[in-house]
Amino acid sequence: MFWIVLFCLCFWRLNGAFGDEEESVSVKEGDSVTLNSDLTEIKDVDVIQWRFGNTLIAEINKRIDRFTVYDDVLDGRFRDRLKLGNQTGSLTITNITMKHTGDYKLLINSVKKKKVNVIIYELMSAMEGYYTTLKFDITEIKDGDVIQWRFGNTLIAEINKRVDRITVYDDVLDGRFRDRLKLDKQTGSLTITDITDEQTGSYILEINSVRKKKFSVRISGSVKSLTVKEGDSVTLNSDLTEMKDDDVIQWRLRDDNDKWWSKILIAEINKHVDRFTVYDDVLDGRFRDRLKLDKQTGSLTITNITTEHVGLYERNINIMNTEFFLAVFDEISVKEGDSVTLNSDLTEMKRYDWIRWRFENENTLIAEINKQDDRIAVYDDVLDGRFRDRLKLDNQTGSLTITNITMKHAGEYKLLMRVSHKYSLKAFSVARLSVPVISRDCSSSSCSLVCSAVNVSHVTLSWYKGNRLLSSISASNRHINLSLPLEVEYQDENTYSCVINNPFINQTQHLNITQLCHTCSDSEERIHCCGPTEAVIRLVLSALVGVATVILLVYDIRSRRAEQHQAHIHTSEI
Repeated sequence: MFWIVLFCLCFWRLNGAFGDEEESVSVKEGDSVTLNSDLTEIKDVDVIQWRFGNTLIAEINKRIDRFTVYDDVLDGRFRDRLKLGNQTGSLTITNITMKHTGDYKLLINSVKKKKVNVIIYELMSAMEGYYTTLKFDITEIKDGDVIQWRFGNTLIAEINKRVDRITVYDDVLDGRFRDRLKLDKQTGSLTITDITDEQTGSYILEINSVRKKKFSVRISGSVKSLTVKEGDSVTLNSDLTEMKDDDVIQWRLRDDNDKWWSKILIAEINKHVDRFTVYDDVLDGRFRDRLKLDKQTGSLTITNITTEHVGLYERNINIMNTEFFLAVFDEISVKEGDSVTLNSDLTEMKRYDWIRWRFENENTLIAEINKQDDRIAVYDDVLDGRFRDRLKLDNQTGSLTITNITMKHAGEYKLLMRVSHKYSLKAFSVARLSVPVISRDCSSSSCSLVCSAVNVSHVTLSWYKGNRLLSSISASNRHINLSLPLEVEYQDENTYSCVINNPFINQTQHLNITQLCHTCSDSEERIHCCGPTEAVIRLVLSALVGVATVILLVYDIRSRRAEQHQAHIHTSEI
């Protein structure tokens, strides 16, 4: 009798163990998931129930032929989201959110047959060296909640509201997370800073011991920032010296007019089939006749760059990808001592946005805003303190103002932004707008003047007689030299000035006719006429001519004496 009872108890325990199956299902937020009953057909006497936790949300009762979903329970979180399979009893939940994650139980005829843990997963790309925030749809943690973050199966961070404790375990796993973890006390979101390959992988969020969300974090590939002047060319390097026979290289550009993750193929090399192709008619033909592929290395050159070509490019070599941010310089001229504002073009920064301003070398950080950490900072002591007390950040838009500009502040500025989880790059070239130079054209016998400006962009150079415009010339290209001539009469008593201007500022040089316009009768006056440099050149040339004349004269005298000497010897021999 004992063995019969023991056998029955063991069988009951085994039957419960095999019948109560557990599994985990991952689903993207917004997608649907089907929880299978594993039945092929429901019997006429079966009663099938689905519970979320301990709450009944769906039921099939074949005894009375009733099919019911209770989608108004739990504050209506399942409303219009539940679908029952009439034949198998499987349950489909549509448009999944964080509220629908947790344990679902299947009971058949009041016997628990299955438990399914539904968890949301999210794929996240992070830039190496930067940070990423793992967040979920909770605005505030309740008093009894326990929030735990795991990397794989290892606990790395925890908020326990029961004992009012917040902890990061950043020394686990050989210290790979040391000084890299930050927990938001209010929402429980986890930020990992200074991402490297060691921090990539699966992160699990558990709330009150129930798995709620899984994040798969990966490095998106190294990201390189490239800046170029409008009209110039840029080469996106493959970093290969030579392609192998089985290599495939693809170049893509993110299309901001489409979904943000959409990337358009613009060039491709497939060594398998010996195919080299540029797709320069895509995106309204903005790349037409501008793309050049290096058949040996796979590098891509884009010529005659305009603002239409800026954006995020992706290089994919045999599945491995690298990204390039390309930006065109917005050139700004400023007077020495004035201020300049570099606009971010944002109207407002949101909670998880951040921006970083860098000067010249892209590793020199001079200012940043991190909304996640509520941090706004200017680093004005870098680069020998040249920016000290000169930097101002707009905490709403992220725009940067540099005051009291000098030559040391002229150069290239870059702004890297992550706004609404999208990355972008802007570039600025700040230069002083110098006063134009007036000189006299000494090749002319009359008083011919020239006003000139060197290395200017998008400016107009003009001669004025009083307030009346006489002539002007404009620079439509970037970084060119401009010269504008003017003929005046000697002893002219009118007021002349040369003005260089752009839409923001202007610089004026007034003409001193007395100094530049009079006859050049001697070397002293020629210095005034032509300027010291040209006068020196002329004096040097005159000296060289004089020296050459003396050399020729000495050579002639010596030649004559030699001839006379030879004639004297010849006469003596006779």
